[in-house]
Amino acid sequence: MSNAIRIHSFPLSGHSHRVELFAKLTGIDHELVFVDLAAREHKQEPFLTLNPAGKIPVIEDGEVVLPDSNAILVYLARKYAPDWLPTDPVEEARVQRFLSLAANELANGPAAARLVTVFGAELDAERAKAIAAYAFDILEAHLDGRDWLVGDRPSIADVAIYSYTAHAPEGNVSLEPYPNIRAFLKRVEALPGFVPMKASKAGLAA
Repeated sequence: MSNAIRIHSFPLSGHSHRVELFAKLTGIDHELVFVDLAAREHKQEPFLTLNPAGKIPVIEDGEVVLPDSNAILVYLARKYAPDWLPTDPVEEARVQRFLSLAANELANGPAAARLVTVFGAELDAERAKAIAAYAFDILEAHLDGRDWLVGDRPSIADVAIYSYTAHAPEGNVSLEPYPNIRAFLKRVEALPGFVPMKASKAGLAA
């Protein structure tokens, strides 16, 4: 696997799962490199040389070292799977809209709520749930009559949105009020090559 992309990741990280999922869906040769967050490997060398911010995921593709899950999705799509990122200016901008939603409302909403229940993070759980409701209201309305977030086929927008949305119940955020979102998640899960993110104990109990 000398030519495989190395994905430095953690199994319970939705950001890591985005990258692994995209590699699986597109058949990109890759190797997962486990980063032990409990041992704080992400805050020590040699990891800090890869990403001084001390966050996962990071990929190594030959001489290219790239952090940030959404940036990685853009890079991998452009280089290896161009069908997953439209080149039309309007469609590309629409993809970017959902990458921004993933980096903002999803990160501060369902992902933050999950950090509280799964990792014991000292965050405002009620605020996170309120942000999650706001984000999911947007997604639910947008998906009315649509199979995919942008255009008529899956894109990196769908991959960026999937992981933390699917695992929202682990943060005590119910998906029951959102039939369009639940149908969307099932469509992603039906794609060839789909791989689920590892469920936390909180998720298994939910």
